[in-house]
Parts: sequence; C-alpha cells; structure tokens
Amino acid sequence: MGGGGGARLGHWVVSYTGMSADNIKGLLLAVSSSLFIGASFIVKKKGLKKAGASGVRAGVGGYSYLLEPLWWIGMITMVVGEIANFAAYAFAPAILVTPLGALSIIISAVLARIILREKLHIFGVLGCILCVVGSTTIVLHAPQEREIESVAEVWDLATEPAFLLYAGVVLAAAFVLIFHFVPQYGQTHIMVYIGVCSLFGSLSVMSVKALGIALKLTFSGMNQLVYPQTWVFVLVVIACIVTQMNYLNKALDTFNTAVVSPIYYTMFTSLTILASVIMFKDWDRQNPTQIVTEMCGFVTILSGTFLLHKTKDMVDGLQPNLPIRIPKHAEEDAYGSEEIPLRSAADGIPLRSPRSTEGIPLRSAPDGIPLRSLRGTESLRSTG
Repeated sequence: MGGGGGARLGHWVVSYTGMSADNIKGLLLAVSSSLFIGASFIVKKKGLKKAGASGVRAGVGGYSYLLEPLWWIGMITMVVGEIANFAAYAFAPAILVTPLGALSIIISAVLARIILREKLHIFGVLGCILCVVGSTTIVLHAPQEREIESVAEVWDLATEPAFLLYAGVVLAAAFVLIFHFVPQYGQTHIMVYIGVCSLFGSLSVMSVKALGIALKLTFSGMNQLVYPQTWVFVLVVIACIVTQMNYLNKALDTFNTAVVSPIYYTMFTSLTILASVIMFKDWDRQNPTQIVTEMCGFVTILSGTFLLHKTKDMVDGLQPNLPIRIPKHAEEDAYGSEEIPLRSAADGIPLRSPRSTEGIPLRSAPDGIPLRSLRGTESLRSTG
C-alpha cells in the first residue's frame, strides 16, 4: 500500500506541476545541492574561526584549520552537494539546473544571519526574494528532459553542425582571449579572465550532462562505459574544468570578488543556457510564451544576484567604497573572510564574498592623493 501511495503522490505532483518525473528528480537534486553547498560554507567558516582562535588564521597563511573537525564537516557537506548537483544534470535540462545555483547564495545569507549573526541589508532580503521568484518561474516553465537511450545519442547531438559551430566559435574566442588579450589586458580588464572561464564553462556543463546521462544509464543496467564517446566526454570535462579554475583563480586574485562573482555568474549561466538550447534543443519542445517566461525568470534571478552582491557589505544604509582591483597587500592585512558562495552549477567552484575593505586606500585622479574609505560624518581633507 505504501508503494501505491507513493506512486499516486508522484502522479499527482507530475499532473499538478506539469513537470516530468525526471524533471522533478533533477529539481530536488539541484535544490538539495544548493542546501548542502550553502550550508557547507557556514560550517567551514565556523571551523575557520575556531581554528584561528587557537592558531594562525588562514587569511595570513595558516593551516591550523586542517586539524579542525568542523572545517572537514563543511568540506564533506560541500562534496555531497557537488555530487547532487552532478546527478541533477542527468535528469533535468541545464536550463532548469544551472540557474538554481543562485539558491546557494540565499541559503548562505540566511544561515549567516542566523548562525553567525551577520547582518543582511534590507535590499539583500529583496535580492533573496527576487532569486526565489525567478527560480520558481523557471522551474514551473522548464522544458521536459529529452529522452536519451545511449551516450552515442548524446554524441550525435554534440556533433551536429549547429553545436559544432557553437563549440568552434567558443574555442576560437577563448584562444583569442588567452593568447592575445590575457597578456595585454588580463590585469586591467575584468572581462578577459571571466570571458575565458565562462566560455569553457558552457562546454564543461554540456560534457558533465553527457557524462551524467551515461552514468545514469549504466546504473540502470545499460553499460555506457564500453563506448569510447563516454571517455571523450570525461577528457573534455577534465580539460574544461582545469582551464576554468585556472583563469577563475586569476580573476579572483586580481579583482574584487564582489565584482567577479555576479559578472561570472551572469556570463556563465547565459552561455550554458545557450549551449543547452543548441545541443539538446530545449526550446523545440516549448511555445514562445514559455520561452519568454523562462527568460524573465532568468533576468529576475540575475537582478537578485546583483542586488545581493551590491548590498553584501551595506549595514544601516551605509555602503563602503569598493575598488574593482584590490592590492595584494590589502589581502594580507584583511581580517577574515565571508565565505558566502556564488557557484557554477557545472563545477561548483565557490566564489568568496569580499573581505573587509575598510581602510584600503583609494587613489584620486588626477593628483594621486590617497583617500581612505570613511564612515559617518568624517571628512576627506584635500592637500591639493
């Protein structure tokens, strides 16, 4: 009777929401992934604080957190979340799974307020609400997952002229950025590093989804590991993610994380949705109204994400001035870090929120007089 009740409940959910059983599985996996990853950063931060109280802080090069059980619990929680995120791509289309990565920001922000007693500005609350509304809109109008019976079928989709053209354009643009723009403009233009990350990221998600489908079919009794295409997708995943991480680290090391995070999320998610639409033809099974509604939901999520990052360091209506590029000596002197993530659904790379920037000198043009970020009614005295 229990099995019959579960089947009736599943049928009711499918009928009421209009979502397929696979889409519901992918949705639940994506949401659980955000829960685990969002919570993991709070647990890790508590571990870092506890370790820093009895040893050398991680912010100044200490590794005492490696002996802290709470930090390891956070790491294990993150790994579980990434596994759930990987599995979500095997059941649901990327246009559904990828934008839901923004939910981890909300979870981290809420838990930081409850557990760490960190303040969340009223506009940050509005940003959370916008992310929830946008995510709900996409979930309710997401396309049904395409029925795929073997990894060879995914390979056929990946080798169709339209996706080959997309992949060729992406690789050409990425290599132009790497070999021409990175040496000249990498340290001064934020879009160079983020562009490389986002371009390779869209290919990595498609490969992750192909690999997830192959593993799902293998676990169901149809072994896909005997196909050489499966191992080609594995190699593509490794190559793309390694390249992504390399240039993402360069971006984070060079520019303010508060600027890197929303721009990277926007470019990465946009290109991933485009790649999924081309390769898996997600929009072929939808009418124009559904497509426009999904895009409105996506824009709503982006708005909430930008609002969250813009107001992350605002307290009582005061907003600190944040330079786009932070000097390395400021990183060394910074006190701690707020590890609220903005991750990619493909590789789950966590992006930290900016460290405290109060007291970081800003240079005024044209005389180069150093100015400091001041609060309250303090004035700036010019020597000019």
